[in-house]
Order: sequence, then structure tokens, then C-alpha cells
Amino acid sequence: MGKNSIDPLPHALLPAGIRSRIVENVNGLDVHILEAGEAPGLAGTILLLHGFPELAFCWRRIMPLLAERGYHVIAPDQRGYGRTTPRPVSYDDAVEPYSILNLAGDMVALLGALGLNAVDAVIGHDFGSLVAGTCALVRPDLFHKLALLGTPFAGAPTLTTPLGTPLANDPIHAALLALAPPRRHYLLYYAGPEANDDMWKCPQGVSDMLRGYYHHKSADWPNNHPHPLGGWSAEQLARMPSYYIMPANQTMAEIAAAHMPSKGEVARCTWLSEADLEIVAGEFARTGFQGGMQWYRSAVRGDMARGLGLFAGRQVQCPTLFVAGEGDWAAYQAPGAIDVMSARLAMKPIKPRFIRGAGHWLQQEQPALLGDMLADFLADTSRSR
Repeated sequence: MGKNSIDPLPHALLPAGIRSRIVENVNGLDVHILEAGEAPGLAGTILLLHGFPELAFCWRRIMPLLAERGYHVIAPDQRGYGRTTPRPVSYDDAVEPYSILNLAGDMVALLGALGLNAVDAVIGHDFGSLVAGTCALVRPDLFHKLALLGTPFAGAPTLTTPLGTPLANDPIHAALLALAPPRRHYLLYYAGPEANDDMWKCPQGVSDMLRGYYHHKSADWPNNHPHPLGGWSAEQLARMPSYYIMPANQTMAEIAAAHMPSKGEVARCTWLSEADLEIVAGEFARTGFQGGMQWYRSAVRGDMARGLGLFAGRQVQCPTLFVAGEGDWAAYQAPGAIDVMSARLAMKPIKPRFIRGAGHWLQQEQPALLGDMLADFLADTSRSR
């Protein structure tokens, strides 16, 4: 990646209480972070890890709430994203740096660069949930509590479970194409060579593309009614919305355009103002989306499973929370994953929690409810230690 040649976010663009800076020499990166609260925080330090297509800025509504409770809160733009990535990533760039173990290694290195011996909690959303879970799994000395938002993390395989077929080679793709109408899995699409340009250079522009995409996966879209699926079959997967199981002849930008909210719906959206959207869209307009899609390429070709195979049989030792929005299909997109996580991931069974009025973007859609839930979890587990 080389040296970072971009400035932090201007102070005027940030909500009150949030500051921006670049942290140098982090596992080969110069990492852009947002911070809230004083360091060291009286209640501890919290590390927040975003998913796709988001940034550190997408934690802006919850960071001040956690800081008010005495926490020092840190949210980085992760590898491939935002101001950690001054230049666009190419599809031809190496995929190896985006393995789950190296992404977790970025966070270990970030703690070192910040002079932190540990954090009180690591909290991840979407793909960031898998990075957060990996951090807690492999470095329990550094990450003392874990909260997973939206996307379940199954953890390491058992000692007796062979590694599964990489998703790229799974016969599910032929079965999806055989449906009427033909479908394709969004993970395979994101891992392909066209997805970045489809979204980055789309006719409606990055801002409208993201507005439609965010709306489609939020509780504002009235057709998000997730439920457990009956199994890993094309017919069952096709029950999910088109942002997960796509029409084979459509791009993700076309799907977002088909679900663009009306002007009235945009005006009523309390969790994503036009000004905030323009900040996020401006970053993706500069970098493109390939940096985040390298994560999907790594996962689809089986790097995640192979990397976690080294830790076969290990469980997460720290207190663990899983929270999703009631309107979030991410909890169910991999059939059975939430049950495997609940039963096997941690030393104690995990009881999933759900937040009403939230879809996939719960830290933006319902920050107060999520903030209370996280604060209660952190306080309760501190008292029980």
C-alpha cells in the first residue's frame, strides 16, 4: 500500500466529539481512524470494525453515545477502505493481504501503534463481525469482550470437521442459474472482475447507488422480513431479497436503482442525511469498491476457512454478544450459521438479540437502542468477571 498521502477527515465534517487522524506503520498501512472519548477511557477502550460498503464514519451515530459512558472509542477505516486506502485497489492486486488472519493482524498492529496493551471490547458489523470474531478467537489476551452485529461468526472448525468446499466451487451456483429466472449469489458476484466497475462507474452515480443499496437493506424497505431458511439449496436461498440472491442478468447497481427511495422517503430517513451520505459516497467515489471486494475474493476462494483451520477446536473465551436488526437478513443468509454460532462459538451459549426498527445498518438506524444494549452487555460482563 505504501505511505498514506491523504489527510484526515476535516473536523467540520465530523459530529461533535469525534476526531480524525492517521496512524502510521500499521502492518504495512497508514490507518485512518475516528476517535471519541478520552484516552485512556475510564470504562475502557472499544474498537469498532465496519463492514461493506461502509467506513469508520458509519459508526458516527453510536461513537458519542459510548464515549458518554466513559469509553475511549476507536473506529478505523479497514484495509482497502476510505482514507486508509489513498489510491484505488485493482482487481489484479494481490488477494493474500485480505485474508481473515491478516485483517485481524491489522487490528493487533493498530493496538500496538496506539500504545494499547488490550481493548475492553471489539465490536464488528457485517464482514467486520468476522474480523472481530477472529481477533477474539486468536488473541484473547488483547480483545477482552466480543460483540457481533448482524453477521454470525461460526468460529474455527472442530478438530473432526474437514474444511468445506470453497464457495467458488460450490455446486449451488449451477443450481441458482438453473432457477427460473436464473439467479446468482452476491458473494460470487462481489468476487468477480466486473462488480467494482458496475458500482463505481454506475449510471446513477455512487451517491444514488449507495442510497438505493442502503435503503434496500434497511428497515425502511417494507419487504425485509427475514426468517430461518430450510437449508443450503437454490430454492431456499432464492427466498432472500435480490441484494443477496441476485437476478443473474442484473448488476448490484441496477438492483440498487430499482430500489431507490422516493424523495419523500429520503426526507423521512432519520439515520442517513444527504450530507452524511455525501461524505461516504465521496470516499467510495475516490477509491472505488475493489478494496472491500478483495475481502470477498479471499473468502470465496476459501482463504478464511483455511486460515481458521489452524485454530480448529478453539472457542472464543471472552463474553460474547450477537445482535441483529429484526429486519436484517444477514443473520439468516447462511442457513444454520446462527445456530452453529450460538452453540459452538464461545465457552457459553450465545442467545441472539434483535433490535426492532433496524435492518442491516443497526448502528446507524437505531444507535440509541444498540448503544444501550452494548453498554449493558459491557457493564454486566465486567461485574461478572
